[in-house]
Amino acid sequence: MNRSVFLLAALVSLASLAPAAQAKAAPTFTKDIAPILFAHCAACHRPGEVGPFSLLTYEEARKRAKTVGAAVEKRLMPPWKAAPDLVAYHDNPRLSDGQIALIKEWAANGAPEGNRADLLPAPKFTAGWTLGEPDLVLQADREFTLEAEGRDVYQCFVIPTKFAEDRFISVMEVRPGNRRVVHHVVAFTDTTGKGRERDEATPETGYRTFGGPGVPGAQWLEGWAPGKNPRHLPAGHGLLVPKGADIILQVHYNKTGKVETDHTKIGFHFCKQPVDKRVRVHTHAFPGLNIQPGDANYAVTNSYTVPANVTVLAVWPHMHLIGRAMTVEATLPNGNKQPMVTVPDWDFNWQFGYHFKEPLKFPGGTKIQLTAHYDNSENNPANPSRPPKAVRWGEQTTDEMCIAFYAYTVDTEHLTQGIAAGGMNRGRDREAIQALKPFDKDGDGKLNDAERAEAVKAFQERFGSKQKK
Repeated sequence: MNRSVFLLAALVSLASLAPAAQAKAAPTFTKDIAPILFAHCAACHRPGEVGPFSLLTYEEARKRAKTVGAAVEKRLMPPWKAAPDLVAYHDNPRLSDGQIALIKEWAANGAPEGNRADLLPAPKFTAGWTLGEPDLVLQADREFTLEAEGRDVYQCFVIPTKFAEDRFISVMEVRPGNRRVVHHVVAFTDTTGKGRERDEATPETGYRTFGGPGVPGAQWLEGWAPGKNPRHLPAGHGLLVPKGADIILQVHYNKTGKVETDHTKIGFHFCKQPVDKRVRVHTHAFPGLNIQPGDANYAVTNSYTVPANVTVLAVWPHMHLIGRAMTVEATLPNGNKQPMVTVPDWDFNWQFGYHFKEPLKFPGGTKIQLTAHYDNSENNPANPSRPPKAVRWGEQTTDEMCIAFYAYTVDTEHLTQGIAAGGMNRGRDREAIQALKPFDKDGDGKLNDAERAEAVKAFQERFGSKQKK
């Protein structure tokens, strides 16, 4: 081989090796890891948020490199409980296999920083609020003091809006005042003034209830639990806050063994353009739970038939500590199946709302089926009772629930044209009123705690046949 041919062959050989050398370059924070952390982790892992440490800088990430690597390998982080590939949801932080491999390799190689010129600017957040400063911030007039021990507390705080006209909000964000004790928050609108009367009759801030707000006519507005991030509704959609309405803010508190205080607040972002669709929330529940000690695979199934053509925007499953899995699936009148959500590994600490990238169109007559599984055995590490105890429906954390909430709009409603939804739930409401009337012993038109407990017990006895082993 002459010299020219030899040099040409050597150059070709070196050129062929260059891509391989580049492929083997170890990942660095500035070029490879920071974009992943900024996009998938920083919303929670930053100062003042729920994450136990920040991941906004190289030094912060380097200290936690092995912890982060182990957490993403096990898919504990970023938290996301819905089964992949069934439905496309907004705000899915799930990492790809390639991203997980990058983080693991980076941690294993000593977490190198890399060239600082490669580093993207860290994301900017508004202090205290995920979506920026709200148009209106509301909270009770004074903080609440929670006793050290005893049963969980459901405290209702009545907050006047003083709206002179109906207002629509695009999103409500919740900021717990004390994350150690606030388990979840539900906001209701009350135009009757009854919530205010109940509040004024108690010496403490707010009043206590079992179940809902204890006010006939109060309407669900929005809810929050750990893992539920705020998201603006689509353009032209809004949640209604009627003129003159009070907000009843029901906060579920867990006790820590010491006296705690809380001053939870909510923030409203108002709709900036005309609202054509009012977003409503339907509660699909099965209160007839009767989970015996030692039962490792207790299952229930419950169905709801959609009464009119609707568009479903989001689904929010809800169980407590011994819940194992939940599946919600719709069967359309033509027999086609539409998955809505499957949570195969329920975690009480992460109760997400799942917003569909493409809202689901359900004709009237669509049947939505909810199936839930529970593990009341000693082998369930989340079981709060040792030995296990019988568990029924209830408001305490150690009780259980079986609920799926659906955010939806009515297809025939067009508010900008003066066309209202019109009687969507009237027939069902009349049936519910008649069914509950025998339990209203004092005839005051509502159920007190004892009457409600009797109604739940009767429901359990009547519908026990729907429970499956």
